[in-house]
Formats: sequence, C-alpha cells, structure tokens
Amino acid sequence: MTEPTSPLQIGDYRRYWLARFMAVFATMSMVVLLGYQLYEVARDDYGMSVAEASFQLGLLGLAQFIPLFVLTPVAGLAADRFDRRHVAAFANGIDGCVAVALALATWADALNIPILFSLAAAHGAARVFVGPSMSAIAPNIVPPALLPRAIALSSIAWQTASVAGPAVGGLIFAEANWLPHAISAGLLGAAMLLILTVRPIKAKHEGQRLKPLKQIIEGLVYVWRERFLLGCITLDLFAVLLAGATALLPVFARDILFVGPEGLGLMRAAPALGAASVALWLSFRPLEREVGLKMLWAVAAFGALTITFAFSRNFLLSLAILAAMGAVDMISVFIRSSLVQLFTPDDKRGRVSSISGLAISASNELGEMQSGLAAAILGATGAVVFGGAGAIFVTMVWAWYFPELRRAKSFEPAALKREVST
Repeated sequence: MTEPTSPLQIGDYRRYWLARFMAVFATMSMVVLLGYQLYEVARDDYGMSVAEASFQLGLLGLAQFIPLFVLTPVAGLAADRFDRRHVAAFANGIDGCVAVALALATWADALNIPILFSLAAAHGAARVFVGPSMSAIAPNIVPPALLPRAIALSSIAWQTASVAGPAVGGLIFAEANWLPHAISAGLLGAAMLLILTVRPIKAKHEGQRLKPLKQIIEGLVYVWRERFLLGCITLDLFAVLLAGATALLPVFARDILFVGPEGLGLMRAAPALGAASVALWLSFRPLEREVGLKMLWAVAAFGALTITFAFSRNFLLSLAILAAMGAVDMISVFIRSSLVQLFTPDDKRGRVSSISGLAISASNELGEMQSGLAAAILGATGAVVFGGAGAIFVTMVWAWYFPELRRAKSFEPAALKREVST
C-alpha cells in the first residue's frame, strides 16, 4: 500500500479537518458577537461609560477562564483515558447548547449582563475539553513525518474559520441579531456528528494505568521537569497575556474607529486572514531550520505590531496591522504546536495538550481581563501599548532564561531532543 504524501490523502484526517473548521467558524462567530453584545448592553442598557464597559469586557474574559482553569486537569485526563472523538463531540454539543441559548435570548431581547456572563462561562467549560482532545487526535491519524504539515493544515482550518466566522457573523448580525447564533448552533451539531465518523482514537498507555489523580499529577510534573516544554508553553502564556488587544476591539470598533458590529467582525477576522495565509504557505513549505529562533522573533514582532495598532486611527490601516499580527502569530503557533506535539510521548499528549491549552486560554481570557483593567486605568490606546511592550520584554527574558528554545533547530524528533538537551 502506497504511503500518503499529504495528510489530505487520509480520509480520517479530511473529516477531522472539516469538523474543526465548522466548530471554529461557529464558536468564533458566537464569542466575538457575545463580546460586542456585552459591550452594547453595558453602554446602552446599563448606562456605563467607555471605561466601565471596557472593564466588563475584561471580566468576560475572567468568566471564561475560571472554568478553564478548574477543568483543565480533568480535560487532559479525559483525552488520555477515553476515546478522544467522544470527548470532542461532547464538548461541541455543550457549545451548541450555548449557541441555542444565546440565539433565543437575543431573539427575545432578554439579554443582560448576568446571562451573557453565564453563557461565556459555559462556553469556557466546553472549550477546555475541545483543545486537548482535538490536538491529540491528529498525531494518531497521520504518520509522524506528516505531522508538521498536518498541524499547518489544521491551522488553516482554524484560521480560515476564524476569518469567516466573525466576518459573516457580523454581517448577519446587522440584519438579524439572533440568526448568527442559530447558524453557529447548527454548525456545532454537524461538527459533533462528523468527528464521530473518524476511527476510534484512544491514547496508547504504557505499563499499568495510574489512578486518575496520579495521572493528572504525572502530566503536570512532566511539563515542569521538561524545561523545553515549559519554555514553549509559558512563552505563549505571558507574551499573549500582555499583548491581548482583541478584548478591546469592541471599544475600537464602536468608540475609536466608529465602524460598528460590521467593522468589528472584519477586525476580528483580519488576524485570522493573515494567519491563514501563512498557514497555507507553511502547509506547502514548512519551516525546517532554526525554528526556535524564528518562534522567538515572531513573538517579539507580534508585540511591536500590537503597539503600532494602538496608535492607528485609520480603519484600513488597522485591518492591515491586525492581519500582520495574525501572520507572525501563526509562525509562532505553528512552531510551538509542532515542537510540543513532537517532543511529547503519545501517552501524555492529552495531558500536555490540556496544559498547553490552559496556557493559551489563560493568555487569551486573562489577557482580556488585563486589557479591560488596563483600559479602565490607561484608556484603550494606553492599554494596548502597555501590552505590546510587555510582550517584547517577555520574549527577551525567555530567550535568555530558556536557551533550549534558541537551540531548537528542526522538527525531526530525535534531533530535536539532542539539540535542546545540549
């Protein structure tokens, strides 16, 4: 039998890719509009100032992060103990219920801050199970030699859906504000069914199975002891936590650039468009040399572009900067995701992926809280500048404290372990 030369030649991977695309399209549309609706309700129904409503956006990030933080060890364990398809399908089903509730509350004009925060928390609880289960599926359905390309193609699904979801959702929202959420519910249901058509995926356990609590601790200890993994994961955590400008995009859309929900959809889509373009390029020409240094430079560039975005008052220029931010972020994400998956043994991939997912979620959701709090004190522009400068500083510190990151030259597993251990 001829060995596949592309992940897309593998039927299971094609179904996995499509399920990921539909789920991300749905959730990105839902989450972006949820943030805009919170800001709108806070300003119009509660009479809050720009600073007060901005702080509500920060609290929204916290509402999503708390269940992520609490459930991450359980989610990683579930991905390592059970069929990963079932875990992912269950999580998509919960997110679908959130979308249905949001559609009904919007249609009935019954939205208020407690409802929006509750739905955001439910989404956070669902999302924590999606990350480790979906991330751990790919290495089981493609050969190791095709994994970097599979990750790039998976990133195309994620980024393309992240472009289309907010953009299409914003346009539909302007005509019928409940309809985007109803569409999201349908797509999440379809993704749930599609992922179940992939062949059964279960982690390969070596030796006697540990008790659940010991397995959770084992995953945490493994990441803590492997400095290379710890450096990769925490770099993303602290850099993006500081440079998370996305939480304040509703402020820029409504009160700085004056472009409304349609403009917000395009602004949220712009980084994903830049990222999707780079992911497409990487799927054909994956990076092969000096990958660690390129990851560090990409994170620093992300911080510099964040500062530039803060001072833009031209909508088209802002879109271009956001697209560039997505492009450099995609380079960092592609390298980090590939290194983490290739460096981690399969029996620990679910737990390591859940810890990595917690770091990403912390950087996003806690970054939103940090941005909201900083905006309440410094204003939206000052908060974004502060965050971008912080990301550059973190990159410099990590490059010095984790020299293993600089030493990573390639994605070849055996060579990678030698490089980072020297």
